[in-house]
Amino acid sequence: MSRSNLSALLFLRGPLLAVLLLVLGGCYRPGRFIWVDDYRAPPSLQDEGYIIRRGDLLNINVWNQRELSADTLVREDGRITLALLNDVDAAGVTPPVLARRLEELFKPLVNNPVVSVRISRPEPLKVAVLGEVKSPGMKELAPESGVLHALAQAGGFTDYAQLDGIYVLRQQAESPLPVRIRFDYEAISRTRGRGASFLLRTGDVVVVE
Repeated sequence: MSRSNLSALLFLRGPLLAVLLLVLGGCYRPGRFIWVDDYRAPPSLQDEGYIIRRGDLLNINVWNQRELSADTLVREDGRITLALLNDVDAAGVTPPVLARRLEELFKPLVNNPVVSVRISRPEPLKVAVLGEVKSPGMKELAPESGVLHALAQAGGFTDYAQLDGIYVLRQQAESPLPVRIRFDYEAISRTRGRGASFLLRTGDVVVVE
């Protein structure tokens, strides 16, 4: 097993790890899938905006309270630390949601607190790219990257790649198994359909058959 594939194993957990082991062992077989044009994110994930992640650097501004405003890093436990407050959960919510949370926490300490949260430096996306690509393994991508970005990081296709057999395996909270979202390279490279605007998330696995 290559070093790049080993790094992918260390990164993934649960059902996605099981799928990855099958892919690396040559035992993976296509199953049920949904074309990207038919895929709809769960209602809880639609139009949610940017979700704060571990490793993001946040700019917290408390209006007219310079001593309470700061740049702070989201730690591996998903929390941040601010003056006068204990650790605050930050990962997994949008900046506006975190701002409202901080306002509630500051109310006993500050008169009518107004808080804004901005992403100063987002953590790179971490995805695995496997199958018929020239350089498989874990890849770091800029936020709001799509499938074409991941394929480029993996060095493009091998001679055996099926260009209409590109899949993104994505874990969803409401299902124990990852959803398999299928893409056609010609469609996304020509910006036809929804595939060109599909954004990857940390934890996704891109598989080229």
